[in-house]
Parts: sequence; C-alpha cells; structure tokens
Amino acid sequence: MAQKENQNTEKQRRIKITVSDSEGGQILFQKITTRQNIRILVIVSIILTIGITYALLAFTPVRYAIPGTVASEQSKRVALANQQKIDSLEKEIAIWAFQIGNIRRIISGEDPLEMERIAKTADTAGTSIYKAIYAGQDSILRSEIEKAEAFSITESNRKITQIEGMMFFTPIKGIITENFNKSTNHPYIDIATETGTTVYSVLDGTVITAEWNDDTGYTLQIQHDNNIISIYKHNEKLLKKTGDKVTAGTPVAMAGNTGRLSTGTHLHFELWHNGEAVDPTLYIKF
Repeated sequence: MAQKENQNTEKQRRIKITVSDSEGGQILFQKITTRQNIRILVIVSIILTIGITYALLAFTPVRYAIPGTVASEQSKRVALANQQKIDSLEKEIAIWAFQIGNIRRIISGEDPLEMERIAKTADTAGTSIYKAIYAGQDSILRSEIEKAEAFSITESNRKITQIEGMMFFTPIKGIITENFNKSTNHPYIDIATETGTTVYSVLDGTVITAEWNDDTGYTLQIQHDNNIISIYKHNEKLLKKTGDKVTAGTPVAMAGNTGRLSTGTHLHFELWHNGEAVDPTLYIKF
C-alpha cells in the first residue's frame, strides 16, 4: 500500500520550468507542471508534427518537389502535349516517306501507289511504317542503281534532273501582281510586298550572281541541283555574295524597288529548269 502511494506521489510531483535572463537574472517565463503533463505534451507534439507533415505532402504542391512523387497536373498536360506533337510528327514523316517513295517509283519506271494510301499511312504512322515505305523504297532503288552500274557506265553517270516532286521554300510573302506568261514575253512572276520584306532561297544551292544592275537593281541568282536556277530582282539589299552556299529558307535579300524597270516595291522572281523558264506557281505555294 505504501509503495503504491509512493508511485502516485512520484507521478503528481510538481516540476517548475523557469526561463530567466542570463545577465540580470530576471524571470522571463515560469511554468509549474508534472511529469505526466510533460509526457502528454511530447506525445501530442509528435502527433501534430506527423499530421501536419502528412497534410503538406498529401494536399499541397510541396509534394511535387520531392523526387519520386506523382507528377502535377501541369506536368501531365505538358507530357500529353509533347506526345501529341510527337504523334503528329511521326504521321508527317510517314506521309513524306510515302511521297518520296512514290517519286522514286516514278523515276524507276514503276506505277505510283494510290493517293488514298497517304491517309492510311498517316493513321498508322510509326517507325515500322517509315522503314517499310522509306527504307524499303530506298533499298529497292539502290539495288536497281547497282544493277545499272554493273552493265552501263553511261547509265550510272546519268543524273536525274526532274523538277516534279521537289519541295520549294516560298521566296517571299506577298501578292502576285503579274503571272507567268511565256507568250507575252513575261516568263516570270511579280510579287508585291513591303520594302524590307525578307527574301528567301527556294532550295539549297550556291549564289552565282549577286550584283547591281541598272535595269533590275540589286539582283541575285542561285544555282540549285537538277539544273534549276532561281533569280531574284529589284531588291533593296542583298544579304549574300557570289559563291555563298545557301539552304532552302535562308534569307538572301531584302525586297525593294530598285532598278530602272521597277514600278513599285515587289520581287521579280524567275525559275529556270534545264535552260527553260518554268512557271513558279506550279511548284511553289505562294
């Protein structure tokens, strides 16, 4: 009995907690409590700490800063948008591969595939389709070329100079004010635009002329593959010089109204193939 009373007395023994100023000895805080109250306070503090931490990690954006946690809604939207872009690019690549395959079939004397196949290709685009259409056609063409080289040196040295199927970059943004017409001695087109508008190369090539002409002002000529030449006249300024290498879409000049024959700000554009002027609108989307 006496032992039990001693235990109760131990539990109820009061403890004084005092906080005082170390210099003046002034009491800043004083609290009288028991050991049992201290234990309860510690347990409650631990529970509150765990609860607050859980709430922060479960219901606030703090959880996104911890590696390995679930992605935020914004991250999911970005990932979904990127995936859609990838799918779109894959479809576009498959369509291009189909078109290139058709061009090669025409070159090799075979009949082109049905145009409806393009839509089917786009719907089922992917690495396997790309390989089947593009790489397959490429291997067939390579095999035919190797056979031709084995039997004829002349045949192997012959270059393909067709213009159909080539992808041209639009040289300038504007409105066509004069159409191509050989019969009226107008084998070119005029594109009205604003002074200083950028003029672009329509294909990869090499600048063969970049000079001033009294009639046509600042004039630029570019030699491309397949015996194609593009000509840009009446420019305000030339951005390239003779001998420069350019790629399709490279800025080569700034549109203007230079030269005696110019009647306003525009680009005089000519396209030549195998020594003959051709209508640019048949191959370029303006």
